[in-house]
Amino acid sequence: MERSVVFSPFWLYYFDMNKQILRLAIPSILANITIPLVGLVDTIIVGHISDVHAIGGIAIGTMLFDLLYWNFGFLRVGTSGLTAQAFGRGDSAHCARILTQSVSIALMGAALIWALQWIFVKVALAIVPCSQEVALFARQYFFIRIWAAPATLSLMAIKGWFIGMQDTVSPMAVDILVNIVNMLVSYVLAVYTPMGALGVAAGTVVAQYSGLLLALIILLWKFRHVWTGLSLWKLLKDRSGARNLISLNANLFIRSLCFMVVYVGFTSLSSLYGDTDLAVCSILMKLFMFFSYFVDGFAYAGEALVGKYIGQHQTLSSERSSLTSLVKLLFIWSLGVGCVFTLIFACCAQPLYQLMTSELLVVNRLSDFTPWLIAMPIVSTLAFMWDGVFTGATAGKQIRNAMILAAIGFVVGYLATYHWLGIHALFVGYFLHLLARVLYLTFTWKPLVNKYITSFSNT
Repeated sequence: MERSVVFSPFWLYYFDMNKQILRLAIPSILANITIPLVGLVDTIIVGHISDVHAIGGIAIGTMLFDLLYWNFGFLRVGTSGLTAQAFGRGDSAHCARILTQSVSIALMGAALIWALQWIFVKVALAIVPCSQEVALFARQYFFIRIWAAPATLSLMAIKGWFIGMQDTVSPMAVDILVNIVNMLVSYVLAVYTPMGALGVAAGTVVAQYSGLLLALIILLWKFRHVWTGLSLWKLLKDRSGARNLISLNANLFIRSLCFMVVYVGFTSLSSLYGDTDLAVCSILMKLFMFFSYFVDGFAYAGEALVGKYIGQHQTLSSERSSLTSLVKLLFIWSLGVGCVFTLIFACCAQPLYQLMTSELLVVNRLSDFTPWLIAMPIVSTLAFMWDGVFTGATAGKQIRNAMILAAIGFVVGYLATYHWLGIHALFVGYFLHLLARVLYLTFTWKPLVNKYITSFSNT
């Protein structure tokens, strides 16, 4: 157990806390940077061995999976906070129960996806405008890659569990393996087998199950102390705490739907302004997402450490100061990242645009949006960091309400300004959605801490 700040020298306490934050954040950042590689590798391989229809089919197929799996993001987020609190209490049995319950939900989700896959593809391709050739390839790609659903969803739950157990190295190792296997197997199947370009879908399936195998090995080896003396059958039958998990996941599912309103709405509305502005919005969103990979590392550290401290305090009846000090340090680190990217975007916007595209018309148009690029990092940092803190506190209702307000802010911001700002109204809405999250979570943090402090004093 960690020593209370009351009994630790000031400098030693903060040195130790910073060390814990960086120990969790750095592997998460490295793992996050690998996230875009799966789709990128598939596109590169297909781009060199097939035609434009296959490239478009890969893009559409990847988008379908993004839409599908986004709604299951609660598997990682919900699992990490609850596990961190159980870890903080030193309750290994409950840690094990959370994992088995989360993986069970993941497998039921995969079964549901398999059952509805034909309907999903038919509806999605009816909505997404594309040629018959692109739609055919996307459909074939989807029906191969969908076999990875149990592995993909289970990995979400297991990665969240690893984070809750204060381990971000294991998820990093899993992500690295998945990307290496994906590159190698996709290339071999696409180039040296009759599957051709569709081999990249099969390569992704093999990669996901390879990652799941490594995750299971880590669970049985590195965390064998958690399973000692426990029966898997009894864990599967045990419903203790299941209501909390289901309630938290339900709130996080609503949050995911609101995220889709913002991000799918942003892309869909940007397409109304022509191909050039669509390209501009796509490039700017990719720059925003690249920045978010760094901040999310500290948000994951926040999930793990805030959850652990709350779990410890429920046992130790410790004071408010250690939790609030932790949150302040998390924000200092994340704001530091935000400031660095603000400077990068302010000083290097033009070179970044030229790196992203060689189309001069798009580069020149991007210059009109540079102020938005510079303004986003700081407010994004605050929103992402609060998400991590509230996830560690398993404050599902607050997270849900914040995102509902954020989605409303995006829609209202756009509708109120698009008549006179044009496409810039999309960025007004996006900025307001971030601001709504920051303000709501900032003002609800103190009451949430007071609730926990009250519960601590009664234990």
